Amino acid sequence: MADYQLVIIGAGLSGLAAGIRAARFGTKTLIVEQHHRAGGLNSWYTFHGHLLETGLHAMTNFAPPERKKAPLNLLFRQLQLSRREFPVQEQWESEIVFPGRSLRFSNNPELLQTEVARVFPGSSAGFLRLWQAVADYDPFADAPWQSAREFVRTFVPELALAEMLFLPLMLYGNAEEHDMALAQFVIMFRAVFAEGLFRPAGGIQRLLELLLGQYRRFGGEIRFRADVAELVLQDERICALRLTDGSEISADKVLSTAGIPESIRLARQEEGSASRPAAPAEYSGRMSFTETIALIPRSARATLPLRQDRTLIFYNTSNSFCYQRPQTLQDCSWGVICFPEHFAGAADDRSGDCFAIRITNPASFPLWQDLRERSAQDYQNAKAACRAAAVSASEALIGAYSQAIRYQDSFTPLTIERFTRKAQGAVYGSPVKIADGTTPWPNLFIAGTDQGYLGIVGAMLSGVSIVNRHILR
Repeated sequence: MADYQLVIIGAGLSGLAAGIRAARFGTKTLIVEQHHRAGGLNSWYTFHGHLLETGLHAMTNFAPPERKKAPLNLLFRQLQLSRREFPVQEQWESEIVFPGRSLRFSNNPELLQTEVARVFPGSSAGFLRLWQAVADYDPFADAPWQSAREFVRTFVPELALAEMLFLPLMLYGNAEEHDMALAQFVIMFRAVFAEGLFRPAGGIQRLLELLLGQYRRFGGEIRFRADVAELVLQDERICALRLTDGSEISADKVLSTAGIPESIRLARQEEGSASRPAAPAEYSGRMSFTETIALIPRSARATLPLRQDRTLIFYNTSNSFCYQRPQTLQDCSWGVICFPEHFAGAADDRSGDCFAIRITNPASFPLWQDLRERSAQDYQNAKAACRAAAVSASEALIGAYSQAIRYQDSFTPLTIERFTRKAQGAVYGSPVKIADGTTPWPNLFIAGTDQGYLGIVGAMLSGVSIVNRHILR
């Protein structure tokens, strides 16, 4: 008999949700997590005494408790959690800024529709038709890949509007370069524009505590600092997980949230083996990012002259928008600026006298990797230079604050790979999605971004869907 009926690799949001769902129905479940804290990249840490969050700036798919069929509320029912006892904080108002144009949006869909009519009057009617087409489309139907850009162009002929719509949707959930699968576009359009953005009251720490508590209440076990070195095969099935300390954990079934390339690597004994193939190159994502966090005195916040009331600012300073891996360490011509306190009531969660500004920009994993391999000092110097460049680019949009910065921190694509084990620091995983979560091994399944579910709510629904489909049945 195996030690566990189900072992889940990774205590990120999809792994925790999968664990809750499995343990709830009596499956003997263990989650193994390589770090000392749950959450993966969507977690938190303290820096000079200040509590800071990592990963996504906001949760998507906002819905009030009375909307029973909304993804957020469906998720809570699957996890047997009370949605009404989960206080949330909605975004104030966000903005998409391009040269000479900007569009505001919030959790009220009418704001974006009004903004499009104001800035792009010739595309107003087409945009409303696009909105309805997105509402009618089934992104989970079995269908071949379809270009989101071509789909949008049939409704919105003005390229500038299309690019402005794509910026937040790609930046918050697209593993492909240049274009986007129509199904992914529909999921993200609904999640960001039709439903909206929010954060848990108390932040990501509060959400993680809620999930961990529920998992343990159902009898689930979790081991931190348990790094998986290899998946052990017997008769073409996974029979055990070998940890880096040499110990083994036997399992009937394994669910990996580490992404397709890493999952295949763990199950591969030797290069070229017919039974343990290497992950094809097309499964490796290319889109990764840097994040810069600046802490300024709370009193200095009032001196920021521009866009003081925005929650998120998605910006592009070029004449065109090109979603691709940059040719340099970091590309500051486009990205997103987040004010973590600019959610309704979020300031009440904050302590101390500092105000945080988070800036995310696209980055090149191979260039950062080469730099670190050459020189640890050069790597640190490059991080400092990229922090300064990110702050400088953001100042053009919100006003000067660099002189007021009290503390700064940052992470690179290498940090993302280390904390998530997503190959090449690809936040949104592989451009090839496996909707049913199956792998070449009959008792190894994947969940998370590589299944095609995106965002925090999507990640948790992914874990639930795999357990429902392959574990509980």
